[in-house]
Amino acid sequence: MAEAQTLSARSMRAMWMGVLAVALLLAQAISARALPESFADLAEKISPAVVNITTSTTVTAGTGPAPIVPEGSPFEDFFREFQDRNGGGGNGGEARPRRSQALGSGFVISEDGYIVTNNHVIENADEIQIEFFDGNLIDAELVGTDPKTDIALLKVTADQPLPFVSFGDSDTARVGDWVVAMGNPLGQGFSVSAGIVSARNRALSGTYDDYIQTDAAINRGNSGGPLFNTNGEVIGVNTAILSPNGGSIGIGFSMASNVVKRVVDQLQQFGETRRGWLGVRIQDVTPDMAEAMGLAEAAGAMVTDVPEGPAMEAGMEAGDVITVFDGVEVEDTRALVRQVGNTEVGKTVRVVVLRNGETETLKVTLGRRETAEDSAVPAAQIQDQADPQILDLMGMSLSELTPELREQLELDQDIDGLVVTDVDEMAEAFEKGVRAGDLITDAGQQKISTVAELQEQITVAEEAGRRSILLLIRRQGDPRFVALPLEDK
Repeated sequence: MAEAQTLSARSMRAMWMGVLAVALLLAQAISARALPESFADLAEKISPAVVNITTSTTVTAGTGPAPIVPEGSPFEDFFREFQDRNGGGGNGGEARPRRSQALGSGFVISEDGYIVTNNHVIENADEIQIEFFDGNLIDAELVGTDPKTDIALLKVTADQPLPFVSFGDSDTARVGDWVVAMGNPLGQGFSVSAGIVSARNRALSGTYDDYIQTDAAINRGNSGGPLFNTNGEVIGVNTAILSPNGGSIGIGFSMASNVVKRVVDQLQQFGETRRGWLGVRIQDVTPDMAEAMGLAEAAGAMVTDVPEGPAMEAGMEAGDVITVFDGVEVEDTRALVRQVGNTEVGKTVRVVVLRNGETETLKVTLGRRETAEDSAVPAAQIQDQADPQILDLMGMSLSELTPELREQLELDQDIDGLVVTDVDEMAEAFEKGVRAGDLITDAGQQKISTVAELQEQITVAEEAGRRSILLLIRRQGDPRFVALPLEDK
């Protein structure tokens, strides 16, 4: 009996040792997968498709700031001679043109010679020269640019098919994934750096920004170069760095490939971008705005203005909250702008809006943003103006519009509302950015032009149990919604 128990214990111990061994092997395999032994094979595979870009631009010498030298200084003659020798035009000499060069990076996306880089790499360039990995030099032609995403498409003609790389799906990149950046940092030639995805969906300053943040070393000259995943697919275009000294400190930004692919496809097809245009001004829905409107959550995009365009033709109104666009739920204004821009011009889409607590579905045929940006504002009709009334409310002094105030604020005749003449700096209105000179055109999502109309909407909000009221405020033509507490009235 004792011997049987001993054998059983030994068997159990052997089994657990086996399980432990398997677990250790799996852990080693996972560790090896997470931390590659080398990127050499990947670099060797993708390097031939990465290029250095040199641009030449004709500039006029002497157009920049001249050195400040006190009159009568012993250096005065020296700087005059220096400017004359270099075409600076000192003492009336003519400024002579000279050539200025800049360096950047790029990558080939097709065997017939299409090359992607940053717009700022080739902007204003007279000549663009591509240096390939094997040292071959070829002049490039500019196909098209998109300053909004800082992307440019070039084309070269080669004697044989070129090595190229493909775009990957940037949406599948996760924070912590390994990435490899390639390019021409500081003009030193081909260089590889590795790091991880530090963050996703970063926005810098553009309307269509969708940057991947990485700690892979990116320096000046890397602009326009590719950011690869470990499969050798391009998931970003290296565009910018955050640095106090101009060098890499581990915070670099690459425009996501899913944005770049759409831009490149349009540049190839049209030589320019063609983005969808809804024709509204919008802002995010804040929690206090959601409470003031009785919304369940602070989501969607609040319409602040509907100028002449597709949305107006479809019946959209200021105060509508866009919740669904073309079958996709709208999280915020940034998401809506990107989705509209990525939608085909001329497509008719269903847009779901919340209006006065009810859901409505509108059919909107999208226009083209690039065309709409240059459209003019139609003339306004003249209306009579009643005698003004003045009211102190919610920390603000409000006045009905007078001809003098309309002229002072440069308001069109078809715009009505209450003018903010003063704001108490201790009131919440001041904290939320309301200032003297602002014009309140809507209250509780209803048009107002008189003090009585505002007081009526406040009563409606109180009877509905609201703690705040939503106001539409315009400043120099730009509208935005602000929710102010009723207890401050």
